[in-house]
Amino acid sequence: MIPSNPLADHYQRALRADEVLAQIDAHYPAGPTLHQLAPLDQLHIGGVAASARLLNLLNPTTHRQVLDIGAGLGGLMRLGASLGFQMTGLDITHGFSALNRALSSRVNQSDALPLAWVTGDASALPFADNSFDAVLFQHSLLNMPDASRVLAESRRVLRSGGQIVMHEVVSGPNVAQLRYPVPWAASSGHSHLLTLVALNRLLEVSGFTLQHVEDWSHTALEWRQHQRQKEQAPRQAVLSPQWVFGERFLTMGKNLVDNLANDAIKVVEIRACC
Repeated sequence: MIPSNPLADHYQRALRADEVLAQIDAHYPAGPTLHQLAPLDQLHIGGVAASARLLNLLNPTTHRQVLDIGAGLGGLMRLGASLGFQMTGLDITHGFSALNRALSSRVNQSDALPLAWVTGDASALPFADNSFDAVLFQHSLLNMPDASRVLAESRRVLRSGGQIVMHEVVSGPNVAQLRYPVPWAASSGHSHLLTLVALNRLLEVSGFTLQHVEDWSHTALEWRQHQRQKEQAPRQAVLSPQWVFGERFLTMGKNLVDNLANDAIKVVEIRACC
């Protein structure tokens, strides 16, 4: 029995896993493509294009064993596997890990390396030292109250020369105006945003050397505005974030646009090595 966790409860509260799978089986009987799943399993700002950008910071030849921390429903994992990475996904939300596995079983990726799924806590990673060539964070560190411990654990499981890459939300200059709910938090209780300066400093203190830092909040805002228009269309999409978050996603989506436009949050991309 997986113990209840307030953060996991936030993500699982409206999750309709059985209905999601029935919807996929009905509309994609031959199995969904990665792009068909993207409205459901790429739940971060920027969608599948942002995941491709993040993975492009790594090389499957030198960074083959990859740990995705906060893997969610596995969109980043499956994309990584299609590019030649050996992906392991960790998430504290067991319902996400279970649905991630079920989605993966329906995707035809015969040429991809096998995936591994673990329900666990990023502040106490259930892996041996020097287990991975790279660690990924995609809109996941923002849920973690002890970022220092999480980064120390990430450093522990990385081999020498390993990479940590991030596509993260950080606090903007007007973070006091941040509107809730947002997908990662119904209120400030689960939102643990750092400034970009604080995150970079924490990475360096944790033993990482920064190699790439890019703020692409403007692109993120344009993408979210476009998604918002699609979400408001009267035609019901086959898959959407509402299958995960329920009707509250309509408010979450609007708040994301407002928070980006008002500089309450920023979206950044980071790569560092150890």
